[in-house]
Amino acid sequence: MKKKTKVAFICVHNSCRSQIAEALGKHLASDVFESYSAGTETKPQINQDAVRLMKQLYDIDMEKTQRSKLLSEIPPVDIVITMGCNVECPFLPCKHREDWGLEDPTGSSDEVFLQVIKAIEGKVLELKERVRKG
Repeated sequence: MKKKTKVAFICVHNSCRSQIAEALGKHLASDVFESYSAGTETKPQINQDAVRLMKQLYDIDMEKTQRSKLLSEIPPVDIVITMGCNVECPFLPCKHREDWGLEDPTGSSDEVFLQVIKAIEGKVLELKERVRKG
């Protein structure tokens, strides 16, 4: 059996966009790839607006299944997705790397959060198709 592709969603703090991507990757694409998220720094908790909206939209409780973690805490991965780091994107060895260029919605309205969540959902589904096709 072919081993499952491992995807890491990374940004500096691992508290918002990368956490949403990990949750949606697990929710929508776990049949095709394993999802991880990490950062170069951690936050004591996942962004509370992200937690609340993910619970509302998908009935996913990110605080039960995820926490903010460092790059060194995840296994070696095949694909690295950076979320849109303007200055210093964390580096992680991989076979394929891409940047999704998403603004950090922290401190913004629910409307902005929802746009980012929907953008991540679309990109996760697109990635799922690409990985499935190999």
